Amino acid sequence: MKYITVLFLCLFTSLSFAQNYQVKGTVLDDQGVPLEMASVKVIPVNNPDDVSGGVTDFDGNFSIDVDEGTYNIKVEFISFETKNIKNKEISSDLDLGKIRLKFAQEELDEVNVLYETTQVDVRLDKKIYNVGKDLTTEGGTVSEALANVPSVTVDVDGAISLRGNSNVRILINGKPSSVAGFGDQDVFQQLPADAIESVEVITSPSARYDAEGSGGIINIILKREKTLGINGSFRGTIGDPRNTGAYTNVNLRTDKFNIFNNLGYTDRKGPGNAFFDNRYTTGQNFDRIIEDREYDRSGKNFNMNTGIEYFFDESSSLTGSFFMRLGDDLDRTRNRTTRFVEDVENSTTLRTEEEDEDDKRFQYSLNYEKRFDPDNRDHKLTADFQYSKKDETKDNRIFEDIINPTPDFVARQNVFEAEDEDSFLFQADYVLPMGDAQFEAGFRGDYSDTSQDFLVQRKLTENANFTRNDSLSSNFNFQQNITAVYTQYGNKLGDSFSYLLGLRFEQTQLKGKTTPVNEDVFTQNFDFDKTFNGLFPTVNLIYEIGEEENISLGYNRRINRPRSWYLNPFPSQSSRTNIFQGNPDLDPAFANAFDLGYLKRWEKITLTSSVYYQRETESFERVQRDTGQDTEEDGIDIIENIPINLSTEERYGAELGILYNPTKWLRTNLSFNYFRFESEGAFEGQEYGATNESYFGRFSANVILPWEIQWQTNAFYRGPRENAQTKTDPIASLDLAFSKDILNDNATVSLNVRDVFNSRVRDQFTVTPNFSSDSEFQWRERQVTLTFVYRFNQPKEKRRGSGGGDYDDGGGF
Repeated sequence: MKYITVLFLCLFTSLSFAQNYQVKGTVLDDQGVPLEMASVKVIPVNNPDDVSGGVTDFDGNFSIDVDEGTYNIKVEFISFETKNIKNKEISSDLDLGKIRLKFAQEELDEVNVLYETTQVDVRLDKKIYNVGKDLTTEGGTVSEALANVPSVTVDVDGAISLRGNSNVRILINGKPSSVAGFGDQDVFQQLPADAIESVEVITSPSARYDAEGSGGIINIILKREKTLGINGSFRGTIGDPRNTGAYTNVNLRTDKFNIFNNLGYTDRKGPGNAFFDNRYTTGQNFDRIIEDREYDRSGKNFNMNTGIEYFFDESSSLTGSFFMRLGDDLDRTRNRTTRFVEDVENSTTLRTEEEDEDDKRFQYSLNYEKRFDPDNRDHKLTADFQYSKKDETKDNRIFEDIINPTPDFVARQNVFEAEDEDSFLFQADYVLPMGDAQFEAGFRGDYSDTSQDFLVQRKLTENANFTRNDSLSSNFNFQQNITAVYTQYGNKLGDSFSYLLGLRFEQTQLKGKTTPVNEDVFTQNFDFDKTFNGLFPTVNLIYEIGEEENISLGYNRRINRPRSWYLNPFPSQSSRTNIFQGNPDLDPAFANAFDLGYLKRWEKITLTSSVYYQRETESFERVQRDTGQDTEEDGIDIIENIPINLSTEERYGAELGILYNPTKWLRTNLSFNYFRFESEGAFEGQEYGATNESYFGRFSANVILPWEIQWQTNAFYRGPRENAQTKTDPIASLDLAFSKDILNDNATVSLNVRDVFNSRVRDQFTVTPNFSSDSEFQWRERQVTLTFVYRFNQPKEKRRGSGGGDYDDGGGF
């Protein structure tokens, strides 16, 4: 009993003297806004492995119990500089007060100038838009999200342009990717917009970026949660026309690893229509042909992006990820064609196409990152390996019959297409800060091999067997090998002037081999093997007139490489009379671009503006011409669309953006872009030079209604356009969205209507020496979508999130 009493007294004494003390404080950004979910670690100096810690609450507060001793305290938040408090002796409760974190200047050339009142970060060479918070894209696609980004336009058929220039490079997380379809923009009409965290619009790329894309770069950043613990969300959508889908993201993050997984399934239907009124001038069997088309596109798509990031220590990590997209699409097209002779109806045919498409895309990625200085996270080495594969097959069955004046058989045709593409990417980047200066160097190798098989079968009479069309069936193998090295150096002169100078060298090899199924049909050799070496200098300058005002100047040289479908010499069969044919003689285009920008920020208004100029040589232009051939079935003239190199193209432009946030319940964004281009050049003795000017503008407003209902309106207008052959009428459209939080803010219900007035239609008028064409095209009709989102352990972001922009309940930019 005596020993028990002594033991009890010793234990009581030790507990009495081993007191716990409380370390507390409040974490704010440099604008005074509380940072929720910031990480705070209290590390004993004599035992660094015995770490105590926690995360801040909604108001940025934290409280941690520790024993008496000497500690290092570390405060971290994604996209902000780490705050280190060293050798802090704790012998009583400690109140650290307000701890302010500065926004991270991860690159010297990135100067963040916009914060909480906007949905955009403006940096020296790019603008970052947090489109993941745009209500009007809820339940939509990546294409629909990009369509709401200032400076970016998405045509009615999905073609993406930057400042009116379609020669734009699209990257995923800073790299070419199978997610982006290796340049095939159709994939963006299938991927869910929910996967996007932000979009970087890079109009004056520095040397670290690809030189590809004379119009600039659009870099899509995918979501990856970076807060501690397990969290995630579920999103479900229904819509009319059919738009059902489910999307989940789950993250588990600890001090040693981060596991992320995003899954998405969509089942969408996209009705559309087109109308062509073609009038022929001379030497034709018919003087007028009217085509009336109806599109009924449907697709089921499954997407997965999963991976794990392992932290070896505080300075190094390895990330492995896997992306997969499985697509099963069925497109039906009905084309009613009426032919006239001297304005009197001669005959009418009905052509029906049913195309099954099976699309598989896979991507495996490894990324290693090493930071050499814990006090300077910019001193680092990154290395990347990426393997991507695309496997796509199409089976198109075509039926065509006369329905007037007497029903009769015209033709049956089967078109089989198969495309396989393998791509390897190797990349390494080294960054060395030197005081206010920074040096960077890197290497990138991007090597791809594409095989395209094209088989056409047809029968000319109803009782005949299908026979192979040897003049159209072929195999096209295309290799593109790009090897690049770069270096750049940036520094500050005084307190106001910063510069970033870079030089990139790229070697491009383009190899193509065409193999007809019957080599006796063609005597012409379409094979090519071309190598282009180029130096691509970049200059980015910024002068800070004051804390809220600056002027920037950028220069860069760019290259625009032709894609495989632009080089494949065998014609596609979108119709028997209107075909697209690639040009194996097409060479890359080169451009020099200048950009002068001005930014001014007041308390409630932010003004961004720029003027730009670009001169491109050997620029691409698609022209229409009469092939001089007729269809075997009924002798109709065949019109061909072919890309060519024009000699030069000059572009001038100016853009203006105004962000006005007068009150907490109203935020607005107005952007306007004007451009003019002049081209000159000839093809086959015909001049194709043209002068064209156009403009487009956007207005977005986000209003908080009673009962905390959010109402967002996005309006878009694009002015008329004109090139050497075609005039395009203006387009105006309006999108609306409403959103309401429910279930204690753990869930959100939103309703959005895209193209309220069903006005997103392209009207064009084309004139050539042999014919004129008046056309109307609508890719997708008005869409209404209802979305439900449920979040677990992931409170709705009402402060700044990992993207670095404003996360105040979504809305406009």
